[in-house]
Formats: sequence, structure tokens, C-alpha cells
Amino acid sequence: MTSSPISTDALQDAIGEERKRLNEGSLALRQAYEAHPLTSGVLKGRARLVDGVIQRLWNACGMPPEAALVAVGGYGRGELYPCSDVDILILLADQPDGSLQSRLSTLVGALWDVGLEIGHSVRTVEECLDASASDITVQTNLLEARLLTGNAGLFDDFARHYREMLDVRTFFKAKQLEQEQRYTRYNDTPYSLEPNCKESPGGLRDLQMLGWISRAAGLGRNWRELARRRLLTGEEASDLRSVERFLQHVRIRLHYLTGRSEDRLLFDHQEKLARIMGIEATAAKRASEVFMQRYYLTAKKVTQINTILLQNYGTEIFPDRGGPAITINARFQAVRELLDIRSEQIFERHPSALLECFLLLQRHSELKGMTARTLRAVWLNRNRINAAFRADPANRALFLQILQQKRGIVHEFRRMNQYGILSRYLPPWRKILCQMQHDLFHVYTVDQHILMVLRNVRRFTMSEHAHEYPLMTRLILGFERNWLLYVAALFHDIAKGRGGDHSKLGMEDAREFCEDHGLSTEDTELVVWLVEHHLTMSQYAQKEDTSDPEVIRRFADIVANERRLTALYLLTHADIRGTSPKVWNGWKGKLLEDLFFSTQRLLRGATPQQALGLDDRQEDARRLLRYHGLRSGVEEALWAQLDAVYFMRHSAEEIAWHTRLLYFRPEADDPVVKARVSDEEHGVQVMVFTRDQKDLFVRLTGFFGRMGFTILDAKVHTTRHGYALDSFILQDPGQAAPYRDIVSLIEHDLTERLRKPLAPERPSSGRLSRQVKHFPITPTVSIRPDDAGKHYILSLMAADRPGLLFDVAEVLANYGISLQTAKIATLGERVEDTFLMSGAGLSQDAQVVRIERDLLERLQV
Repeated sequence: MTSSPISTDALQDAIGEERKRLNEGSLALRQAYEAHPLTSGVLKGRARLVDGVIQRLWNACGMPPEAALVAVGGYGRGELYPCSDVDILILLADQPDGSLQSRLSTLVGALWDVGLEIGHSVRTVEECLDASASDITVQTNLLEARLLTGNAGLFDDFARHYREMLDVRTFFKAKQLEQEQRYTRYNDTPYSLEPNCKESPGGLRDLQMLGWISRAAGLGRNWRELARRRLLTGEEASDLRSVERFLQHVRIRLHYLTGRSEDRLLFDHQEKLARIMGIEATAAKRASEVFMQRYYLTAKKVTQINTILLQNYGTEIFPDRGGPAITINARFQAVRELLDIRSEQIFERHPSALLECFLLLQRHSELKGMTARTLRAVWLNRNRINAAFRADPANRALFLQILQQKRGIVHEFRRMNQYGILSRYLPPWRKILCQMQHDLFHVYTVDQHILMVLRNVRRFTMSEHAHEYPLMTRLILGFERNWLLYVAALFHDIAKGRGGDHSKLGMEDAREFCEDHGLSTEDTELVVWLVEHHLTMSQYAQKEDTSDPEVIRRFADIVANERRLTALYLLTHADIRGTSPKVWNGWKGKLLEDLFFSTQRLLRGATPQQALGLDDRQEDARRLLRYHGLRSGVEEALWAQLDAVYFMRHSAEEIAWHTRLLYFRPEADDPVVKARVSDEEHGVQVMVFTRDQKDLFVRLTGFFGRMGFTILDAKVHTTRHGYALDSFILQDPGQAAPYRDIVSLIEHDLTERLRKPLAPERPSSGRLSRQVKHFPITPTVSIRPDDAGKHYILSLMAADRPGLLFDVAEVLANYGISLQTAKIATLGERVEDTFLMSGAGLSQDAQVVRIERDLLERLQV
């Protein structure tokens, strides 16, 4: 039997009527929510509103009574966010004929015309079961299927067969694996600066997954039912209701704010969301920072209970898994490869077991974690770690043992942080817990950044990562008591956000820890010194002229000995890599490595020139030239025009490359432009050799800027016979494919450009990133003489943008200033650039003030 469809005109009238109902109903829901923010009012109210619209259009399109219209996914659960997709299943008894296919198309089109974002499938019962068996996403969507209208018998038949074929154990394992994959996709952390409130760890998807498994296994349909079955405590059920409501409010507000299905907490939205949700700024934090800290603490709570509940689910679903408990000691046992307390009162009777449990996980590689009741007991008893606990020598010894184990250090410190142990044992840690860093440089909260640095230092010691960090591995394995570096990592940023110099404040925390834990004077001084100077090496490498022997000497005076140098190099490398995947590159690694070896040679008794490896560099360059078939002595004509500064600023490989290109034309009439792919820097290295000319550096930066390149490094050199020999390292932030195709383009176009005496062309200024718009960076400029008094150093900090280096070069050219070298440090959305320069006007204070003023004007965004 088939219902008769209404006419096209009548259908259009019905669509218009339903669109009006939907819009008016949606507006009423929003107004009611803004007057009295109840999540159920929006989520269930919108689902009911959409139910009515879809049901009436189903009838208007004359759908046959043999078919069934089914809500699936979140819509099937009876919840719809303001801008969420509406997922439906059209269930058929048999394959549709041509007439029915036409009606189905009409229905789906009508639903879209009304203004619904429809996700639909058309399947028979058999097709549903087949799709469910092969795709866990389909199986999950169908788990919450709800009949909207149509053939109830057909739907009941589907539901019965679906339940019969649902393998709860397979479903549980698949959802666990799916969560692990999702966590990996979102960097295994809820603490990124712009998390996804639905998909990131600790987001709504974690709660939904718990609900799906519970429903599939018949364990309960809400948190209260799970508590009645003792899978949750009453407090945990209450916590889950609270965090779920908070995340629902966040997502609802985000949809209303953006007018679309947006689940990312972008910088653009954080301040507005905080204001909408009634969160105000404090004396020390912006409203967005207060809001995000609350979000992170919520996500932390979700991941905690998610871990506990999944273990309890596993016990219910696999009651036969594992054998009898295996006694480890008087306090702990192993159950199903998990560490378990032997008594519910163990932490009350033996508070030191709060640290012992983490040590046991490190020492017993067969253990994969803690049982749910152990995790719950750790969390509930965390406040037993008080001043008396921290003063107990036995507990201090336990904490040091955790730091000194051969395995599991990072895993257990992360677990200690997750369950509140670390912030109780190290009181300063409480102040950085879930604290944002709105410097657009770090992409993690302070506590997560510190744990990332700890991970990086730890990886240096592991053979499986030796291919990634061969030098670091060699250095740390030869470093006596290398666990001291873990202590320095824990304290290097622990004073962030307190006001004042966090390095100085962190020194005091580190000293107190070391002295309390009985470290020797030598080890204490090393850790305290590392915390104080953890930024020093990166500042020297990226902002000073490390080809200057005096700079190396000053840095060597700070480190004083090779043990400190090695420790600082390892910590600096780990720190930079622990800020953001975008911050580290091969060029920064090379700067640090060069500074390390130069300082090491100086500390071992070399002269400043030997420390910089000038003689070795020239000899290595000669060997490379012989390797490429050039006869002895061909380099002399070119090298005679190059001074010591050139050889100090370039590596042997760069010197050999330049020489191979220029030895036969040291007085070339035409510009020589050569480019090559640099695998080390993941970019392009460019050499320019031409007669020196006015505004050359400005023209070059303008050219590279118009091509969309970021300049990572620039070495500007003028030969004795009046030629410019300039080197650049370039990256294209948007370049995904190999750079090889662009090398010839650079060589041809730049050569043609330099042949013509044209004025510099300004590159496009481009658009500011949205991060910079919401967290503006006030530019700073400083010009000071170097220690030798021969040159001047320009240091600037500003928001990164296309054309910035061109603007700087143009201002300096206008004042007749010559550049010697430029170090470009891009830290997320911020640049910290350093230029070594010379010019007659730089000795005059009034002229310097004018230059600084003009630079600041150009750097404003």
C-alpha cells in the first residue's frame, strides 16, 4: 500500500510552513535558554522540534506505510545541539523501486530546504546488519536508534536482530581502540590551547562512549544507574553529571556564538564564551584564561573517571579474564595485569603507599596500570599528602626512586599529575596546574609543557630514539646521575605566572627541593643553576653573533665547566622541542649544536679562534672541494677576498658549496644566484653573489616575501673587492610538496631581478593570524653596541606577518645602516629577530632613538 504524495505546490507550501516552524521554534529555544540556561531544554527541545518537522514532511511526501523513519546517533538519543547534523535512517523491507526512490529524493530535498543539515541512509534490515558488522561507526549510530514514524513492526524486527548480532565484547574492544586513535589524533591531551570540546580527550565524546558501552552491555542508561550497580561511586556520578552539563553548555554556547556546528575552542571564541558564561577576569588572569582553566580541569576529571569506568566495564564484560590475584607485597597485588590495593584502607594505614604504587608500576613491567578501585583510592586519599608526609625521609626517598628508575618515569609522572599526587607532593605545582600560556609560543598548559620536556629528556636515554637524537643520546648516557636533568626539567618553568622572573623564582623552589631530598651540594648547585639559566643557551644561539669569539667567551664564562654545558644543552634542546611542534626546526638545532661545540672546545683549552674551528673549517672545506674533483689551490683567488668573519659564520659545507659555484668567477659581471633544497632545515638555501649595491638586502627580502617565503636565517657579507655574498635559509609555511620544483624558479627570477636597477618592491602584507588578533603582541625594539664596540645589535620582538623583514630592512636602509647578519627566530606567532649591523649614525643617541621609533611604527599591526 502506498500513500499518495501531495502536489508540488502543496509540498512547497508545506516546506515553507515547516521552515517557519523550525525557525520560530529554534528562536524560542534560544531565548528560553538565554533566560534560564538549562541544557536539557535546548537538547531535548530541539530534538522534539525536529521530530515534528520531519514527521510532517514524511507524511507530506506520501511515504509508504511499509517504510520506517528512524532517528540515529545523538538524534536517536533524543538530543540535538543547536547546529548539529540530523542523522536519520530510512528503513525499508525491500529494495526501493523507481517510484519510491523518487519519493525518497523528494523527502531528503525537502528536509534540506527546510534548513536541516541532514545525514541520511536508506537501508533494508539486512543491509543495516551487514553495515553494522563491518563498521563500528554504523554500529554505534544504530545502537541509539529511535522510531520517528512509519512501520513499527519493521523497526522492532530490526532492533531485535541488531541486539542479537551485537557482540558486546567486540564492541567494547572496538570502542577502546577508537578512543585511543582519537586521542592520538588530538595529541593525547585535553590541554592544547584550542581544544575540541567534543572530540579532544576529556571532551563530550568520552562521555558518549561511556554511555554507548553501558547501553550495549545493559549496564545502565545513565550515571545514576551505573552508581546503583556500584560501577561508579555516588560522588563520581555527581561529578559526571556536573562535568557533562558544563561541556554541554560550552558546546551549546559555541554553536549559538558561531551560528554553525563549531566544536573547537578557538582563540577567537574563548573571551566571548567566558563573558557569555558569566566568567570574569581576575587581577592576574584574563576571563578567557579563567574559563579555559575551568575547561581543562573539567576535561581532566572526565579522563580520570573515563579510565576508572572503562576498567569497571571490562570487569563486568570479561568476568572470566585473568586469574587469581598475585601478591606483590603486604599492600599491593596484581589483578588482570593491573596493580591493585589489597585493602580499601591501605592508604589510610600506610600513606607512603601513595608514592609506592607508582614505583611498583615502574618496577613491574608486566603491570599495565592500576585497577579502578586503586585509581579511585589514590584520588580520594591524595590529601593525605601534607606537610608531615612531605617531610618524612622515607617518602622523600620514594620520590627520588621514582625519578631514578630505568623505565616508566614519564608515564608515572603523568599519572601522578592526573590523580592529584604531583600537586600535593610539590606545592608549587598547584599554581601551574592547567595554567594557560597565551604567548602563542607554547601550545600546552604549563604543567603539560613541563611533562613534555621531561619526556624529551627521558627519550635521549632510550635506545629506540637514538636515531632521532644521536648526539643527545651519546651525551646523556655519558652524563653521571642524569636523573638530575629530570629534576631540572620539573622545576624549570614551575614559577610561571607568579609575576617576576620565573627563572629566579624557580631557582628557590628547586633549591628547597634538592636540600630537602638530601642531594649533595654539587648536584644541588647544578640543578639550581640549570633552572636559573634554562633560557640562556637558546638566547645566545638565536640572538647573539656566535661567530664572534667574544660571544663564545662570555657564554663559556656563564657555563664555567663542561658538565654544566652538557646539561644545559640537553635541557635547552628538550625545552624548545617541548613548546610546540612548529617551533623546532633543523636550523635551531644547528645553532645550538655549533654553540655547544665551540664552547666545549674553549672550555678544553682551545684559543678563541680554535674554539670557533676556523682552521678546521677551512681544512674541511678544502677536503670537500677535493672530493668534488676540484684541484688544489682553485679556491685561493676567491678566498683571498674573504675575511675571517666569513669563515667563522659559515660551515665547512657552506664554504665548499659557495667556492664550487664561484671559484672560476670571483669577479663576475652578472649576479650569481644559486638555490638548493636543505633537508636539514626542511626548506631552501639560497646564495646570492653580486656587486654590492644600494638597498640590496631590501630588494632580496622583498623578493622572498613576494614568493611567500619565511626567512629563517640571513648572513650578509661584503667581500674585500666590493661584492655582496649573502646566504639565506627560507621556508614556505604552506609548502607541503618538495621544494625541488621551486629552486630553478628562484634562481631564474631573482637573477633577472638583480640585473635591473629597480627600486625594491614591497611584498604583500598578508593577513594576521587569528591568534595574533586575539592576543596582540606589543612590539619591542632595542639597539645596543656589542661588547667589542665594533658593531651594534638590533633586537626586536613583534607579531609575525608577511613582509615584516622587508619593513625592517627598508628602515635600516633609509638610515644608511649596513647589515652583517640576521637571525630570525619565529616562535609560534611571534618573531624575535636579531641583527648585527654597522653605520656611522649608530653612535649618536638621537639617531638611534629615531631608528627605534621608525621601526616600532612599522612593526605595529
